[in-house]
Amino acid sequence: MDDMLVPGAHVRHPGQPDWGLGQIQSVIGTRVTVNFEHAGKVLINTAAVGLTVVDPDAPGDG
Repeated sequence: MDDMLVPGAHVRHPGQPDWGLGQIQSVIGTRVTVNFEHAGKVLINTAAVGLTVVDPDAPGDG
């Protein structure tokens, strides 16, 4: 799954659904910067949080 965490990919934070859809800005090791539509830029340690990669064009994902 981590190979899908690349800049430009769309994700959701499973523990923070109110943050909305996020787009990955950068990935350095387990540190991923995501720009969420309702929370802004957030630095996430993917060793502690499993982001869910989504298709923003799929019904219910975007």
